Amino acid sequence: MALAPKTPKDLALAPVAVGMDTNLRRLRGKSGQDLEMAILLELDRPPANNARPEREARVLDFALRNVDMHGWDAAITPDASAIRLDGGSVALDIALGATVSAYIADGA
Repeated sequence: MALAPKTPKDLALAPVAVGMDTNLRRLRGKSGQDLEMAILLELDRPPANNARPEREARVLDFALRNVDMHGWDAAITPDASAIRLDGGSVALDIALGATVSAYIADGA
């Protein structure tokens, strides 16, 4: 069953999701130091303490880089498997990928 947009904000979900997924595609498949280096180069700032909350924030910043959110909210899911877009009439989870999830959980 297809869902029809219920609010004008719902119409902006697709470009937000595509922008985030395009950014995340550059991290998927990388692991360890390569993944951490890609994030470091993109954000152009070193991690302060590299604890899990900071790794989550850095991955989220990477995913949202140059994406116009159109009022949608994004957050890493508690199990670190996806980024949840919320704020319209639906919510959408965009998978991070196994290596990015492992990076959030354990570091490089």
